[in-house]
Amino acid sequence: MTVKSFVHDTFQETPLGRRNRFTENVARSVFLLMALLMIIPLLLIIGYLLYKAAPILSVDFLIKNPIRGMRAGGIWAPFLGTIYLVGISLLMAAPIGVLAAVYLNEYAQENWFTRIINLAVVNLAGVPSIVHALFGLGAFVLFAGIGRSILAASLTLAIMTLPVIIASTKEAIGAVPMAFREACWNVGATRWQTIRGIVLTNSMSGILTGIILQVSRAAGETAPIMFTGVVFFKAIREGDIFAYGLLDQCMALSMHLFTISTQVPNVPEALPYGTAVVLLGTVLLVNTTAIILRVYMRSRKKW
Repeated sequence: MTVKSFVHDTFQETPLGRRNRFTENVARSVFLLMALLMIIPLLLIIGYLLYKAAPILSVDFLIKNPIRGMRAGGIWAPFLGTIYLVGISLLMAAPIGVLAAVYLNEYAQENWFTRIINLAVVNLAGVPSIVHALFGLGAFVLFAGIGRSILAASLTLAIMTLPVIIASTKEAIGAVPMAFREACWNVGATRWQTIRGIVLTNSMSGILTGIILQVSRAAGETAPIMFTGVVFFKAIREGDIFAYGLLDQCMALSMHLFTISTQVPNVPEALPYGTAVVLLGTVLLVNTTAIILRVYMRSRKKW
C-alpha cells in the first residue's frame, strides 16, 4: 500500500462530513443571496435616478437658484438650506447626546431613575416625525417665540436625532473593556481622567459614526422642517454660503423635491430626479465618510 492510498483511505470523507459540507455550502449561498438582495435595489435606484436626471445634472444645477416658478434653474437655495438645518441641528444634538450617554454609562447608578431615563430615550427614538413637527411648532415657534425659522427647525431636528445619538454613543462607550478603566483607577486616575483619556479615546470611532449617520435622517426629513421653518420658495444670492440667518426661513431639498414633484405643474421630468440625485448623493457621501472614518480609527486601536 502506497502512502497516498493509505492517506486517502484513512482520511476519506464520511457521509456525515459530506452532509455537513453540503449544509455549509447552502447556508453560505443563502447568506450571499441575502447580501445581494440588499445591494441590488440600491444600485437599481441609483442607476435609475442617474438615468432620469442625466439631462439636467451640471455644476450650474447645483449653484443656481430655481427660476420660472421652480420649473427651471437649479437647487442652490434648497441645497444651502439643507446644509444649514443639518449642520446646526448636529451642533446642538451631538454635545448633549454624547455627554448624556457618558453620564448614563459611566456615572449613573443602576436604579429606577436611570431605568426611566433609558426607557424615555428608547421611546423618544420611536416617536413619528410628524409628532416631533407638532412639538417643534408648539414649543419653539409659538411658546418660545422664535417663529418659523432655521433655528426652530434645527432645534426640532436636534430633538429628533438626540435619542439615536445617545443610544449609539452608549453602545460605543460600553464596548470599551472594563479592564481599561480598572487599570487607570489602579494607578490613581480619577473617573473623569479615565473617561477623557481612555473611554472616549477608544470609543471615538463609534461615537463619530453614530453622529455622522444621523445626517441621513436629518437631511431626509420633511414634516418637522415644514412645520417649523421651511418655505415653498425663497430667493437668495447665488453662491453666497452666508445667505441665510438663524431667524430666517429657508428652503430644503426634501421639501423642494416634494413641491416640484406634486405641487408645481409642467415641471421638466429631469428636475425632480436631479434634486433626488443631489439629496441621495449628499447622504451617501456622508455615510461613506462615516465608514472610512470608522475603519481608520478602528485600525488605530490596539485591542
